[in-house]
Amino acid sequence: MSSNKALVSIKNLKKHYPIKKQSFLFKKESVKAVNGITLDILEGETLGVVGESGCGKSTLGRAIIGLEDLTDGEVVFDGTNLNDISNAEFNKMRKHMQMIFQDPFASLNPRQKVGSTLEEPLKIHTKMSKSDRLKRVNELLEEVGLRKEHINRFPHEFSGGQRQRIGIGRALALNPKFVVCDEAVSALDVSVQAQILQLLQNLQESYNLTYMFISHDLGVVRYISDRVLVMYLGHMAELAPVDKLYTNPQHPYTKILLSAIPRVSLDHKREKLKVKGHGVDNVVSENGCIFASRCPLAKDKCREVVPKWREIDDGHFVACHEV
Repeated sequence: MSSNKALVSIKNLKKHYPIKKQSFLFKKESVKAVNGITLDILEGETLGVVGESGCGKSTLGRAIIGLEDLTDGEVVFDGTNLNDISNAEFNKMRKHMQMIFQDPFASLNPRQKVGSTLEEPLKIHTKMSKSDRLKRVNELLEEVGLRKEHINRFPHEFSGGQRQRIGIGRALALNPKFVVCDEAVSALDVSVQAQILQLLQNLQESYNLTYMFISHDLGVVRYISDRVLVMYLGHMAELAPVDKLYTNPQHPYTKILLSAIPRVSLDHKREKLKVKGHGVDNVVSENGCIFASRCPLAKDKCREVVPKWREIDDGHFVACHEV
């Protein structure tokens, strides 16, 4: 159950990657993966983050927990501004912010047994004895649906779903407050996805966790999220409680994403919008709406004036001139 208290506050967060030019005569440009995100993530909630590949979803999650250095902006975690603390203090904060990665096999050391993988964060961040660490490892295995005899096996001896359970156990080892789930079920079969999603929900209740759930699968996001943020080229397009977003989307880009979801029933028809052109990169003009070049509803104003981020309903925000 989420509260009204913000566990994570992001203010004007930017992450730009410079593009190398062959000549000094060219103006230096950069890929603006995340470009001015201001957002509160409430304690106990699951914030879904959606958008097409390259929109900055994963970069945003990595930047929040310190896996990417910020170009600009700040992150306030549980009342502490992470920009204002030393590296040593930040390392102490790391145990409260964890990440579950997309590829469970690539995120695990193939030469390290499961027991060592789960024990490692306990060695680094706690002063627990060997016996206490072993006890905690066994508890983690049980909590994520694995058996105690799995402790001496290597990652290649597990299925994809089991490896993701190991990754979840590692993320929970230090009792974090905030977990970024970066495409945590996208590499799994549909039946296994359902099991992992149920596991994440059970663990959220047990540990009072706050999730940022990053995914391109709108069906999965609807199932697990309390609120949903729609991103496009590093910007926020729309933010709303999950039911409002799926039943009453306002931004043209959100409508396009939702209209792409396959539907079994023909009784519920949704407005069909088609995006103009093809994929674009993040080296674009700052003039006008970031989506104007592909938006089927764009007008001259959209190409000249940046739309304001505004609240159109209780908790429902959008950046669009046509709303």
